[in-house]
Amino acid sequence: MSEILVKVTRGDRVESVHHGHIAVVDGSGRVVYHLGDPELWVCLRSIAKPIQALPVLLTGAAAAFDFGPEELAIMCGSLSGQDFHVALVQKVLDRLGLTVDHLRCGIHPPSHRPTAQALAQAGLKPTPMHNNCAGKHVAMLALCVHQGWPVDNYPDPQHPVQQLVLDTIAQVTGVPREQITVAIDGCGVPVFYVPLRQMAWAYARLAQAAVTKDASDPVTAGLATLMQASLAHPRLVAGDGRLCTDIMQALPGKVFAKTGAEGGYAMALLDSGLGVGIKISDGQPRGLNPTAIEILNQLGVLTPTAATALANYHHPSIKNHLKNIVGEVKPAFNLTK
Repeated sequence: MSEILVKVTRGDRVESVHHGHIAVVDGSGRVVYHLGDPELWVCLRSIAKPIQALPVLLTGAAAAFDFGPEELAIMCGSLSGQDFHVALVQKVLDRLGLTVDHLRCGIHPPSHRPTAQALAQAGLKPTPMHNNCAGKHVAMLALCVHQGWPVDNYPDPQHPVQQLVLDTIAQVTGVPREQITVAIDGCGVPVFYVPLRQMAWAYARLAQAAVTKDASDPVTAGLATLMQASLAHPRLVAGDGRLCTDIMQALPGKVFAKTGAEGGYAMALLDSGLGVGIKISDGQPRGLNPTAIEILNQLGVLTPTAATALANYHHPSIKNHLKNIVGEVKPAFNLTK
């Protein structure tokens, strides 16, 4: 059963609630705190991106194409389509000897509203490079070029690059390959269902890898490299005005935060080595944002300075059309062991 995580007030009464599930897991896979069902099967969506990027390092593609921290960070990100995102995606494509036409992620306007408005005012149309998943797709194309695999059908679940990604998801989450449910993401490539606890454990592994930097284990070393790149470039993991970027900027070097979709979210807490998995049952960000910040608060990660910077996510006000505050969205849970 899901638990009430967030209450929405109007005046002195609760008007709405958001239910969900939380799992906080240590590096051994042990559930340290939870609410709801930590064994609930959830779709990773974009939470999987750092894991999907790992083969770029393990195969030697990153070294072959001389990808630095910025390129690796953007491969882990859900991009806002800002100009610096698009420029970096183009840079990777140029290095691969490919063009925007090779991207099979689809087209939508930049999720960064000022960028979308500027594009429209200039009479320009968005391209696949403005897609939230463009970074993930150029990572897959890099693998194809490096391995000598065909690039035209790389989103196909049976393509070697997608089979390699599936193997990597199984390895990092600890869920046997044959038990993972494969579906299709919004950008057209496979995406994966695993238990919430396993999702959180994967992020605990990210947290521990970033701290231990064990070069003797290629997987741990690869995860550490991806974490170092992402933590150094939080704007490349999401974008301006986005929860992931704002958490990482408010708590530099302390938290790697990654959105999924449909109310999924994960965080790697470096100081404690814990991984956090969140699933908001109704899939809405209104319930997700306060939940993520309140978890950081209850786990002692949220500093006073960060609390101030993230206050609009933690306790957002509800305003009417006259800009008067008429209610509040507020966390309503306590983590339990």
